[in-house]
Amino acid sequence: MTDLRIEQVDGDAALLDWQFVHNAIIPTAPLSFAEVGERARRNRLCVAYRDDVLVGCSTVRPPTADASVATVIARVLPAHRGLGFGGELYTHGLTLARGLGAGVIETCVLESNPEGLRFALSRGFVETERYVLPGDTVPFIDLRLA
Repeated sequence: MTDLRIEQVDGDAALLDWQFVHNAIIPTAPLSFAEVGERARRNRLCVAYRDDVLVGCSTVRPPTADASVATVIARVLPAHRGLGFGGELYTHGLTLARGLGAGVIETCVLESNPEGLRFALSRGFVETERYVLPGDTVPFIDLRLA
């Protein structure tokens, strides 16, 4: 176990930290501060710190009323990868999703993030779809936990 501290986003500083990690890892689809605030109202957003250093963030999209599918996304800044932080963020998100009633877990990885794809595949996810958002050139890869 590492000395990672995972906190639910609460307040502007945490929203800015979440936005920073998201935009660093998903540069093809950067989010404005307003868009991050809107996501925080729909989803469970967390930020992760080692001591006081920002290392990553996570998103849990709760299951909808008509389906038991939740999305769990863990993101770790490149300088902090390979230290177990992704596993901790993913486990935290998975526990949260299951607590919200998820029976099926999905995730999403940008194709230009091979470390993220390897991480998801190593945890039992299988690819279900690749798609390019309008105006983008790099595909997103949707995966489902087998």
